[in-house]
Amino acid sequence: MDQYTYQEFNRTIYRQRLANGLLVQLLPMPGFHKTYATFSTDFGSIDNQFIPYHEEEAVTVPDGVAHFLEHKMFEKADHDAFDLFGKLGADSNAYTSFTQTSYLFSTTSHLRENLDVLLDFVQDPYFTDKTVAKEQGIIGQEIQMYDDDADWRLYLGLIGNLYPHDPMRIDIAGTVDSISKITPQILMQSYRTFYQPSNMNLFLVGNLDPTATMEWVIDNQNSKDFPASETPRRMTKLNDPTAHDVIPFRSLTMNIARPKVMVGLRGIKQFEDGRERLRYKLAVDLLLDVLFDDTSDNYLRLYNNEVLDDSFGYNFEMQRGFHFAYFSSNTDQMERFADEVVAILESADKQIDAARTRFAGIKNAELGRLIGLLDSPEAIANRYADKLFDGANLMDEIRLLKEISIDDLYQVAKEFITPQGISVYQVVPHHQ
Repeated sequence: MDQYTYQEFNRTIYRQRLANGLLVQLLPMPGFHKTYATFSTDFGSIDNQFIPYHEEEAVTVPDGVAHFLEHKMFEKADHDAFDLFGKLGADSNAYTSFTQTSYLFSTTSHLRENLDVLLDFVQDPYFTDKTVAKEQGIIGQEIQMYDDDADWRLYLGLIGNLYPHDPMRIDIAGTVDSISKITPQILMQSYRTFYQPSNMNLFLVGNLDPTATMEWVIDNQNSKDFPASETPRRMTKLNDPTAHDVIPFRSLTMNIARPKVMVGLRGIKQFEDGRERLRYKLAVDLLLDVLFDDTSDNYLRLYNNEVLDDSFGYNFEMQRGFHFAYFSSNTDQMERFADEVVAILESADKQIDAARTRFAGIKNAELGRLIGLLDSPEAIANRYADKLFDGANLMDEIRLLKEISIDDLYQVAKEFITPQGISVYQVVPHHQ
């Protein structure tokens, strides 16, 4: 078991890759009562084209399979994993993103028993025609519910503009039509391909003894037989890596009280190194704070002129194979909002020049926020993205962030902000 000590945080991570390929990481937090665990697979909604395990021909599965699998894994022939966690006093959940599926629990007692439940239910698939049909109805209702959510439609609409021919344009849950095509055979095919231990990682943080906990994991895994590992072969590639397929503008009419607008910016830089990717992400986060945080002249000017309001927000998302930023607000001045955001982005160098006196405060605020997350077992585990950032954790993020200077922002602005990558999406009230 390898140890990685972060002396400035008085924390040590224990890491071991097991014989079956599973990566296990443990972060003890002395003085904490809670333990939080995540068990994740490098499989998300965009992974709909792949060569199945031990096969040679590529397949395309219906949109929504990864999310459907997440729902179905809890249900077994004679029990539900949620009930087992409940009896042991643990809270459990799961989530699916574009590129990852994670199963989790938090507990203050019975750690070994809860850990066994987590590992056992995720590594014991059970699918029947009857249970799949029942889940199709449940997820279909979930999809229809989100269809009535204007903020979700705004977000998904913008992604559809940024990636009009790529799978991320589709809701992570799929569509009512696509999930109707999911069968037990498709679920098992996807499971065998992506739920191999070598494509998964287990992260525990909080009240734990690393030696004993690692032994529990090894005992659990040694009690099972796993087929030989095989690296998943994904076939999904961006339709146009240069982003010249971005749709500049679309709008949607819904029954809402006020207009909503979102400006998106799609990045095109490709990365071979995960730490380089993480450093880029942290630098872009700082760049967006320089341009748009609520201490900036841009924000105050637009707020005072009622171009945006307290609903304004921005974010940068980076996942396997793609990254983008978005800026949104409820506003009666949709066109002006979009024009102003685009103008700020296109004048990024001048904006950075003007923010030199503010930069230290912005960077310290972000450092303070990340350092504050060190007291949250959930935040530490959920921020971990194994292969995306070459195994970097929250403490690695803090170290990298400290290295970034304002001069680094000029380079990331040049790399990230391209004219063809900009798009606007509106959700407009019926009466307007």
